[in-house]
Amino acid sequence: MMRKKKRSSITVDDDSTLDVPKSKKTKSSGRPKKSSAQDSYPDSVFVQFLKESGVTVTAGSTANEIAVDQVIFQKRLQQHLRKHPRFPNIIQEFISALETYIEDPERFRNCLLPCVPSSTSQQDTNSSGSYQESLVRLLLGIEMLQTQVINTLFEKLPEFMFEGVSEDGLNVPRLIINQLKWLDRIVDGKDLSSKLMQMVSVAPLEIQRDIITSLPEILEDSQHGDMAKELNGLLQQNTQLPVPILDALSSLNLSSALLSEVREVVMGTLSAVQLEDLPVVVKFILHSISASDANEVVCDLRKKLELEQCVLPAVLQASQSRMKSKAMSGSSRVPSCNDGQDSVALVLEVIKSAIRFQKTISEAWLKAIENVDESDDHKVVDLLVLFILHSTNANHSRRGAERVLKAKVRKGLIQENLLQKTFKGHAQVMRGYFPSILALAQGLLRSPDCCVVPFGGHMYKQAFTAFDSYCQQEVVGSLVTHACSGVSGEVDVALELLCELVSQKPAEMSQFTVFVKGILDYMDNLTSQQIRRLFHLLSRLAFGQEQHGGHIQDDMHIVIRKQLSSTVPKYKRIGIIGAVMMVGSMGACRNTPDGSQGGTLPKETHRQVMALLELVRSCSESSPEAAALYYDELANLLQTCKLDPLVQAWIGKSVLEDFQEDFVVDLGPDLKGPFVFPASVMYNLDEDESQGGIAINLLPLMTQDQQHKTDTTQAAGVKKERRVSPLCLSPFFRLLRLSEEVQHQGDLEEIDALLGCPLILTDMEVVEKVESLSKAEREFLCSLLFYTINWFRETVNAFCKQNDPEMKLKVVTRIQNITYLQNLLQTCLAATPGYTPPQANFDGESAEGMIPSSSSALPKKGKKESSGKKRKASASKNSSGDKSQLEGAAEAEDSQQDHPEKESEKEKEKDAKSGVSLSSYWPFFRELDVEALSVLQCGLLSRTLLDTELHSKLREEVQLGPAELLFLLEDMWRKLDFSLASAPAKKAPFLKSKTDRAVGFAHLQQKNAKEVTTCCIELLPTLCTHLENCHNHFQTLLSEHQGVVDAPGVDVKEQQLMCSAYQLLLQVLHTTFSWAGFSGPEHRALLKNALGVLAGRLKEDETDLTMDQLSRHAFEYLQNFRSTVPSLNTALCLTQLLIVLSQYGGSNHRTYREQITSLTRSFLCQEWVTASGEKERGNKYNDALQTLLGIYLEHTDDVLKAVEEIAGERVPELLNAAKDANSRSWPTLNRQTFLVYYKSMMAELERAVRKIPPSKQTDNQEMQSEKLLTWNLAVRDFHILINLVKMFDSRPVLTVCLKYGRLFLESFLKLGMPLLDYSFKKHKEDVQSLLKTFQLSTRQLHHMCGHSKIRQDTGLTNHVPALKKNLEQFVYRVKAMLTLNHCQEAFWLGNLKNRDLKGEEILSQRSQAVDEEEEESSQLQSAEEESDSDEKNNGQEEAEESDESD
Repeated sequence: MMRKKKRSSITVDDDSTLDVPKSKKTKSSGRPKKSSAQDSYPDSVFVQFLKESGVTVTAGSTANEIAVDQVIFQKRLQQHLRKHPRFPNIIQEFISALETYIEDPERFRNCLLPCVPSSTSQQDTNSSGSYQESLVRLLLGIEMLQTQVINTLFEKLPEFMFEGVSEDGLNVPRLIINQLKWLDRIVDGKDLSSKLMQMVSVAPLEIQRDIITSLPEILEDSQHGDMAKELNGLLQQNTQLPVPILDALSSLNLSSALLSEVREVVMGTLSAVQLEDLPVVVKFILHSISASDANEVVCDLRKKLELEQCVLPAVLQASQSRMKSKAMSGSSRVPSCNDGQDSVALVLEVIKSAIRFQKTISEAWLKAIENVDESDDHKVVDLLVLFILHSTNANHSRRGAERVLKAKVRKGLIQENLLQKTFKGHAQVMRGYFPSILALAQGLLRSPDCCVVPFGGHMYKQAFTAFDSYCQQEVVGSLVTHACSGVSGEVDVALELLCELVSQKPAEMSQFTVFVKGILDYMDNLTSQQIRRLFHLLSRLAFGQEQHGGHIQDDMHIVIRKQLSSTVPKYKRIGIIGAVMMVGSMGACRNTPDGSQGGTLPKETHRQVMALLELVRSCSESSPEAAALYYDELANLLQTCKLDPLVQAWIGKSVLEDFQEDFVVDLGPDLKGPFVFPASVMYNLDEDESQGGIAINLLPLMTQDQQHKTDTTQAAGVKKERRVSPLCLSPFFRLLRLSEEVQHQGDLEEIDALLGCPLILTDMEVVEKVESLSKAEREFLCSLLFYTINWFRETVNAFCKQNDPEMKLKVVTRIQNITYLQNLLQTCLAATPGYTPPQANFDGESAEGMIPSSSSALPKKGKKESSGKKRKASASKNSSGDKSQLEGAAEAEDSQQDHPEKESEKEKEKDAKSGVSLSSYWPFFRELDVEALSVLQCGLLSRTLLDTELHSKLREEVQLGPAELLFLLEDMWRKLDFSLASAPAKKAPFLKSKTDRAVGFAHLQQKNAKEVTTCCIELLPTLCTHLENCHNHFQTLLSEHQGVVDAPGVDVKEQQLMCSAYQLLLQVLHTTFSWAGFSGPEHRALLKNALGVLAGRLKEDETDLTMDQLSRHAFEYLQNFRSTVPSLNTALCLTQLLIVLSQYGGSNHRTYREQITSLTRSFLCQEWVTASGEKERGNKYNDALQTLLGIYLEHTDDVLKAVEEIAGERVPELLNAAKDANSRSWPTLNRQTFLVYYKSMMAELERAVRKIPPSKQTDNQEMQSEKLLTWNLAVRDFHILINLVKMFDSRPVLTVCLKYGRLFLESFLKLGMPLLDYSFKKHKEDVQSLLKTFQLSTRQLHHMCGHSKIRQDTGLTNHVPALKKNLEQFVYRVKAMLTLNHCQEAFWLGNLKNRDLKGEEILSQRSQAVDEEEEESSQLQSAEEESDSDEKNNGQEEAEESDESD
C-alpha cells in the first residue's frame, strides 16, 4: 500500500526529479499522523489539484511545501483546471473545496503563510527561489481563480476581526490583507476597491487602519482617483483615521485638482486632529503643495496651527505627572507631559524638512509671517519657523529670517511676551535651534536700530533661563564678547544684561565669573558708566551676600589697588569707581534675624570696607579731581544702595566734620587778605542771622589754590598738609547732603543753614570793567562765577524737595541768582577767549580732553545753543537787597533777528552786553537732578503760599520769572532729549567726537526711560499751566495792541524770553509723547495717564475715557494754542506735537489729517514778525518753513492740487512785485523763501507719483482713466515747476530742478509708461496731450543740461549724465509704446539743438556732433526746436496712425 502511494506520487510529478513523500517523511519525522491529514479529504479537488501541480498541503502548524517553481505551479494548476472535462464548473468546485479546506483555522493560517521548499527541491536552486509566496498568493496569481479567491478571503476576514494577535504573534486579518498587495494583475479592480471600502465601513479601527494603509500597494493606478474620493469622504466622517488615510493618499497617484480638494478637507479637519496625529497631517499638507498655491496653503496652515494649545500650563503638567505616577500600575493611559513637546518637535521636523527641500515653501513661510500686521495675530509657530529658516539656511533663508524678525520687532509686532511664551512652552524644542537663537540675538544686539536691541537682550535672558549649562556658558561668552566690542551702545546693553542675570540667577552666573572677569582687560575703551556697571556685577558676584564668585575676591583687590596707585588720571579714575562699587557690594546692609540696630556685617568684612574707604581717600587726596570724583561716586552709592548702618554712620560723621573744617567759616567783621579782588559777603538769604552766621569761603580758597599752583615747583618736597581745593566744594556738599538724607530719612535740618548762607566773593560790579582786567584776573573772575553757579546748582538739588515755604522761597531765589550770574558769566567769557573753566563732572575724561571742544567754540561768539536760546536771568545783585530784577534776556530765535543799524551808542552798549552762548560750556556746570524740576511748580504757589506764611519782615514776592522758567525748561528738555529721544546709531563713528554726549547726565543715567517719563508726567499739569500762561500772555498782548506784536511799548526782551519758553514747553511735550516706549503694551497705562492730563484740561468731569477719546480731547486742547504761537519755530513744534498725538488716535486718522492740513496751511498763510518788528528770516526760519510745508503737502488730501495752487497761482504773484514783497495770500512765500517752497514742492510731487499704483493689463477702464487723470495732473504740475526756473534761475533752484527732474522722469518711465501702453487705444487724446506736455518739460531739462555744461559748475553737471540717460530712455520708451500699439510710423526723430536757459543756441561745444546725437534721442516727435507747428503735425500724425491701427 505504501509502495502504491509512493508510485502514484512519482507518476503525478513525472516532470519533477524530487521525491515528495521522502522529503515529507524526513521533514516531518516524529509526526506519524501527518499523511493522514491529506487522507481526511481523499476526494478533495482542491488537495488533489494542488498535489498534481506541485504543492503539498500539510496539517498542524507546519508550512505547506512547494516542490516546483512558483510560476510552474501556477501554470500547471491553470492547465489542470482548463483541461478538466468539467471546466468551467470545476473552478467552482475547486473554490468550494478550498472554502471547505480552510474552515479549519489552522489550515487557513498555513495557506496564508509562505510555503517552504521541500528538502529535495532545495538541492536544485534553479527549481525554486529562497523565498516562497503563500498558497493564497499563488492562487491569487491565477486570473481565473483570483476574483473568487478574493471573495473567499473577504468572507473569512470577519471571523478573525475581533481576535486580535494570536499566541504565536500572528495577526490573521493583517495576513489576509497582505495577500492582496503587489499582485501582478488585478482582474476586477473596481470590485476589489469597493469590497475593500465595504470592509473598512464594518471593520474595527485597527483593521481599518491596516486596510487603508495597504491601499496604494493593492490597487492599480486606474483606481487611485476613485479611491482618493472615497478616502476623502471618509476623512470628513471619521476623525480617528487621518493618519492612515493621509499615508495612503500621499502614496496614491492623484491629479492636482483632486489633491487640492483633499488638502482643503485636511486643512478643515486640522483643528480637530489628535495631537499625536498632527505631524502626519502637516506633512501631507506641506508635501501636497505646488508652487502656484504655496503661499495660500502655508498662510492657511499657519493660521490653523495652534502650537500654544499643544503644551499644558505648568500647573496642569505638574498634576498630570502626579496622575501618571499614580496610574502607572493601572490600565488607563494618562498622557505624558512630554507628549505635547514630542509632537511639536515632530511637527517642526516636518516643517524643517519641507523648508529644506522645497524653495517655494521656505519663501511662503517667510511671506506668511511677513504679512501679519497685528501683534495679537502672531503665534509661537512664527518664531519657531523663523528659527528653523535661520538654522537650515535653505535657499539663503537665513538672511530673510533675520530681516523679517528685525522688521517685526521694530514695528512692535513680535514682542517679549510671545518670546517668553515660546521659551516657556517649547524649551525642549527650542534647544535644538540654540545656535540660531544665539546668532539672531547677536545680530539684534549689534543692530544700529535701537528699537530692536532690547529684544535681542530678551532672547539672551530667556536662553540663559531655559537651557542647560552649556548654553548658559555660550550666552555669557557672547555677552562678554559684546561687552569687549568697543561699540558704546552694544557694551551698555551687554553689561546691563549681565547685571540682570547676576541679580536674577547669581548661583548659575557664579560658574562663569572667570568669563566676566575677562572684561577687565578691555577697560580702556569703557566709559565711566560702563566701568561702574562692570564693577557692580563683578563685586556683586565676588562680595555679594552669597559670595558665589568668592574665588575672584583677591583678583578684584589686586586690580583696584593697582589702578588706585596709578599716576595716570584715567586709571586712577577707574580705580576710584571700582573701589566704591566694591564698597557697595561688601558693605551692603544685610538681613539680621534679631533686628538689632548695630551693624549687620561680619567683623572681618566691616574691617575690609573701612580699610578700602581709607585707601581710596588717601589715594585721591593728592589730586582735587580724584578727590571730587571719590565724593561724587560715594554720593551716587549712598543714593542707590542701602549700606550697613555702621558704615553709613562713619561716612556721615567724617564728611560733616571735614566739610565744616574745609569750606565753612564764621562771619567776622572784616575780610582781609591778599585776594585777587576785594572780598565781599554776597548772596545772603539769612540777613537776620548775620551776627554769628557762617559763610562759604570761596574767594580765599580760590586764592590759596592759585598760590598753591604757582608754588608747586618750589615747595614740592616741603608741604605735606592736606590741600583743600574749591573744585571739591560742590561734590563734597552733594555727598554731605545725601549722607544727611540717608541718615535722617530725608530731613536736612542739620545743614539747612547752607541754603541761605552767603559766599565770600567779590562785588559783581567788577564785571562791568572786565575789559580793563588782565588775562589772569579775567580767568580768575570766570572761575569764581563757575564755582558760585555750581554751588547754587547743588544747593537747589539739595533743598528742592523740602516742603517748608521758607525753604521754597530760598530755592527759587537761588535759581534767580543762577540766571543772573549766568548773564554775568556770558559777558566775562566773551572777554576771555581761550579760557578753560574748572571741571565740574569728574567721571568723564579729564579737563584736558574738553579743552579742544570748549576753546574751539569760544571764538564763535555768535554760536547759539541747540534749542536756540541764551540763558539770561534776574537775580539778587548784592548781599543786602535780594531784589528780583530782570537783567537782560535770551535772544529768541538766533539767526532770525537781523537787527537794523542803530545809533553808535546803542550798538556799543549791545556789543558790551552780548555774551557767548553757554551751550559750549555745558560740561562745566554741575548736573541738576530730575527732582530739581519740581521747582517749576513753585511758580504756581509762591504768590499765596510764600507771602501769607512768612509773617515777619515780608519781602518782595519771589516767583519764577520768564528767565527762571526758561532755565528750568531748558534743563528739562536736555534731560528728556538725552533719555527719551531715539538714540543715534550705536556704531562707532569714523571720527570720534571730541565731547561725550553723556557728560553732564551721570545722575540721569541712574534712571531708566520709564522713570524719567513718569517724572515728566507728574509735572504735566504744571507744564500745561505754564503753557496756558504763555498763551494768555500773548493773547493779552495781541488784544491790547490790536494784533500788532511789535507795537511801541512792548518789552522786547521779555517777549523773546516768553517766546523761547513757549517753544521749549512744546518741545518738552513733544519729546515726552514721542518716546518710543509708549508703543509697547507695558507702557499703555502710562500713556493713558499722560493723555488724561491734557484731556482733563479741556474736559475736567469726564472719567473712564478710551484711548481714542483721550487723544482726541488732548488734540483739541493743544489746538487751542494755534492762535497765539509767536514764531514759526513754535508753530512747527506745536504741529509736530499734534502729529505725535494723532498717532495715538486709532480710527480717526482722516479727521486728524484734515485738522493738521488746516493748521499748517493757516501757519503758512500767516506773516511772522519778531518782537522787534522785523520779518523772521534766516536759516532756522527756512528749515522750519520747509518742514512745515512738507507736513502740509504730506497731510493734504490732494498733493497735486496743492502743488498746482502754490506753483500756478501764488508764485506768479511774486513776479511783478517788489523785491521784498510777499505773496498776498501766502505771506511766508517771497523771493527769499522761494527755494524752500520749490524744493518742498518738487520733493512732494516726486513722492506723490511714486505712490501712484502701478498699472496692470487687467485693470478695468475706470481704473485706467483714473490713473491717467492723476498722471495728467502730475505732469502738468511738473511742467509748471520746470517753467518757473526761467524766472528763478539761481544755482540752488537749478540743482533742485535737475535732481528731482531726474527722479520724476524715472518714476514716469517705471510707473507711467506701462499705463500709456495699455491706455493708448482707448484714451489716445489724453495720452497724446500728456506726452506733449511732458515733452515741453523734457526740452526745458535738456536746456538746463546745456546751461550746466556752459557754466562748468560741477555742482550742476554732476546731475547731468543720469538725467540725459533718462531723457534718452524716455524717447525710446515712447517709441516702444507706439510699436506695441501698431502705429510706430507716427514716431520720428529730428536733431535737437543745444540751447541755454534763455533759448539761445550753444555753438561753442567741441563735441557738438556727439552731443546732438545724444540729445536727438532725448526728444520725441520733434524735427526742429523752432517750429511748434511740426510738433502739432506730429501729434496729428500720431493720432491718425493710431486710428488706422484701430
